[in-house]
Amino acid sequence: MSETSATVFHDQVGLRLAESARRWRQLLDERLRDSGLSQARWLALLHLRRLGDGIAQIALAQSIGIEGASLVRILDDLEARRLVERRTDPQDRRAKHLLLTAEGLLALNEVDAIARALRREMLAGLDQQQITEFQDVLDRILANADQLSTKPRHSSRIEKPQP
Repeated sequence: MSETSATVFHDQVGLRLAESARRWRQLLDERLRDSGLSQARWLALLHLRRLGDGIAQIALAQSIGIEGASLVRILDDLEARRLVERRTDPQDRRAKHLLLTAEGLLALNEVDAIARALRREMLAGLDQQQITEFQDVLDRILANADQLSTKPRHSSRIEKPQP
């Protein structure tokens, strides 16, 4: 690869990465449309499951990367659908803690099944070594971003199984 083409490629890496993520989310949204779970809703449920029951609303908002007021509207909807439950903190009545309901876990199981199928389709044509190398590259990019950022990030990375 010539120096000029390498420079063009490097200049496009961020755009291609962002476009890939955007299209992946768009396809997942299309497939989840019938469930009534928009991206905002399923992201809130996924983060809540990852962070665990009893997490404070503010911590969930930080994990997702949205403002607390935006999360309140999402949680109002999820609570109306009986997918999450809010409980008042006994030490601070202004604070709310969140729990996934049985219905919320069922909804996440549906999201997981649809996401797994889409992931298989999106990664079609890649062998396990390529996928592992790609994950390593993404981990390096995220680690670099962590070092450059002034805000802490709640990791959504999954630990790799040890051989």
